Amino acid sequence: VLPFPVFVLLWMLLSSTSTGIKLDGNGYVDIIIAIGSRVPQDDMLIDKIKEMVTEGSYYLYDALDEKVYFKDATILVPSHWSVKDFSKARTESFEKAHIKIDYANSVNNIEPYTKQYGECGDEGEFIHFTPEYLLNDTLIELYGSRGRVLVHEWAHLRWGVYDENNDKKPFYYSNGRIEPTRCSKNIEGQFYEVTAGGSLQQCRTDPETLLLTKECTFFPDRNQITNSSIMFLPSLDPVTAFCHENEHNYEAPNMQNIKCGKATWTVIFEDSVDKDALRSLKPPESPPPPPSFKIVQRKQRVVCLILDVSGSMRGSRILLQQQAATHFLRNIIEEQASVGIVQFSTSASTLSPLTTIDSDNTRENLIKMLPKYVVYEIIFLTDGEATDNIELCAPSAIKSGAIISTVAFGKKAATALIEMAEQTGGKFIYANDELTSNQLMDAFASFTFSTGDYTKEPVQLESVGERTSDWFNGTVSVDQTVGNKTSFVIIYELSFPSVYIQSPSVTLNVPGTAEPGDWQYSIQTTILQALTLTVTSQAAQADVPPITVKTRMNQKSSDGTKPMIVFAEVSQNYRPVINAEVWATLESETGIEHTFQLLDNGAGADASQGDGIYSRYFTKMVNGRSSLKVRVKNQEGQTRLAAPKKSGAPYVPGYVVNGVVQLNPPKPPVSEEPLEVGSFTRTATGESFEVTLSGTAPPNFPPNRITDLSAEIQEDTVLLSWTAPGEDLDQGTAKSYEIRWSFDLDMLRDSFSNGHVVNTAAVSPQEAGSVEQHSFNLSFPIQNGTTLSFAIQSEDEVNATSETSNIAQASKILRAPKPPGISNPGMNLTVLVISVCVVTMVICFIVAVTTWAVKRKKLSSESKVELTI
Repeated sequence: VLPFPVFVLLWMLLSSTSTGIKLDGNGYVDIIIAIGSRVPQDDMLIDKIKEMVTEGSYYLYDALDEKVYFKDATILVPSHWSVKDFSKARTESFEKAHIKIDYANSVNNIEPYTKQYGECGDEGEFIHFTPEYLLNDTLIELYGSRGRVLVHEWAHLRWGVYDENNDKKPFYYSNGRIEPTRCSKNIEGQFYEVTAGGSLQQCRTDPETLLLTKECTFFPDRNQITNSSIMFLPSLDPVTAFCHENEHNYEAPNMQNIKCGKATWTVIFEDSVDKDALRSLKPPESPPPPPSFKIVQRKQRVVCLILDVSGSMRGSRILLQQQAATHFLRNIIEEQASVGIVQFSTSASTLSPLTTIDSDNTRENLIKMLPKYVVYEIIFLTDGEATDNIELCAPSAIKSGAIISTVAFGKKAATALIEMAEQTGGKFIYANDELTSNQLMDAFASFTFSTGDYTKEPVQLESVGERTSDWFNGTVSVDQTVGNKTSFVIIYELSFPSVYIQSPSVTLNVPGTAEPGDWQYSIQTTILQALTLTVTSQAAQADVPPITVKTRMNQKSSDGTKPMIVFAEVSQNYRPVINAEVWATLESETGIEHTFQLLDNGAGADASQGDGIYSRYFTKMVNGRSSLKVRVKNQEGQTRLAAPKKSGAPYVPGYVVNGVVQLNPPKPPVSEEPLEVGSFTRTATGESFEVTLSGTAPPNFPPNRITDLSAEIQEDTVLLSWTAPGEDLDQGTAKSYEIRWSFDLDMLRDSFSNGHVVNTAAVSPQEAGSVEQHSFNLSFPIQNGTTLSFAIQSEDEVNATSETSNIAQASKILRAPKPPGISNPGMNLTVLVISVCVVTMVICFIVAVTTWAVKRKKLSSESKVELTI
């Protein structure tokens, strides 16, 4: 008898047959727009969504040379909205929506944005609009028309490009010229400060840095001679295109240059998910029709547990399945959901029909129906793969319209399980049957179904296991955001152990809301056995969402040619949790385990520092399936709740119309002060992934591209800073650096080897993630107003070279230029100095003439008086 790979199906009875945005000819289809469950019913909101997508479709069509448009979209409305002409939802869910309409993380934060995890060219996570942004038409003047803003965000989401403005560095110096950070350089405007009273005054310079103060603002002309770029300022009427290579501003210190180093148009057509289709598409014969819309709604979640009781479940597996399913029914599945239970071996039978979860008694009655015994009648004459009956039923299951999530035991579970999960919007999770891994419990705990209201969803605080014949001890931090329905689930292998759980003030087991603080657990056994602990909880207050963790890989399958990345997002209600300690554990089906820390430092695999998204490359790939689990905790009291860092359409403070600045209303103030986060712990399980290498050895990768190189000139000394890459991407330590500089940024970008070499003999690379600094003097004195460009490459032990870093520029400024006023951008410092001198001479001449005239008049008056006497 060959072992049958064990699997559990979590079958959600919601209908559909596909997930993910697709191009159908020239039209994008299967776009999911979901309204959060906290949003009250407002039919006007649906009308505004339709108007935005329709306007955006025509704008997109023009922006991409009439190649693509929005063909259809589905709008998912909350279950509490009263039913009108809504259809029944299929695989649509808030969690996997491409566009989310939901409240923001603070009262006044209404700015649209796109959540981006990955590298340049990678698809983003979702676009976020608030209900107020869509309903309040006065905001159009502040951000531009909603259709234009949608296309700006769509470029982030679909094509992985970045903003061409920079709120942190709105200006830069370039060879003696003051430039606003923008693309293209042909965008013109004026520079002013806006006083507290709303008047304009000339910009000032900081006496210490000799740079413009942060209060200085660039006001673009309402009318422009250029039509780009959408990623800089889509609100400008003349802007209808993305920046092409021939007009891209490579000097601007924006995220597009830092992360991509190329024009947005180039990324879209050479690096994005649509690159092949866009290059081959021809414009349609006639202009596109307006998008079609479907409004769908889900009243309740309907779940069917399909549990294996075949011969392969003998031993501990049937017990593990029963314990995990019990945990799911008792602590994970939400109130008012309907659950059915089916068991199968050679045939299937219903253990419980669909039953609505309306009380604890209902949960316990369902638990009693779980299968407890194994049927031993199945003989499979196979090589261990699960067999033709699963392969044959997979197409029917996919077409059934259910979301199917699968959990597989065993090393050779049928590929149909993965296919069913991927094509229906479900999850595939591999779990080994080693009790101490707790992987099956983690898998069932991950099967939550979000509607956008995280106060009603369970959060896993801890999941840990150990094989011991003595004490099994630890601490679980219950923070202020959780505490309701807290459960400590302890699983033992052989004999019931002694259990002690101590709250922050007293040892007890209390129902209701758990006391915040560190809970200590001690489990004692006198025989050698496996023990596991799983702790879950829910929000302590109905209006305060808990801190949550989401984790995933950038690829569900890999052949080793492209690096894999682990992501973990730690947040509270869309607001990032920064400075946390985050560790990922990836375990292969052969038992090989890799644990490493994820970082939010804006280097290596991490896209942006301080955005609450912790990332790291995974280089130790092994053939087969692997599981993913992350653990998060407060890092020595440094963890904070920060203001969100976003990629999104910028607020426009005003425009220049006929030479006069017309101010827009100020945007509502939003607090950016970080808030302290107390002690907390979280664990999360991501979907499993599969690696298929051509050999057995993991691939070798060069050091990662450096993306945070910065430069500064102090007198005649140059100071460079960057984050150290690794031997393999961001793992290990690189062998050496090569640094080059040039007066010409374009030359350094296009031909790094032709730049001037900097002596790096004294620079010894540090471990990946360390802060590197190198100072040096050039062989000539640097003139005032001179701008130099710098770039760096790194090399590993096998002489594999990284991609060229971002280009860092630095200018030598010995005296502050006169702040720009009504002049256009790109003001030359020499012109400013000459202008100041001329004006000074004129003023001196006028003063001299006036003084002479006054004295002459006085003398004349005195002479007349004397004559009279």
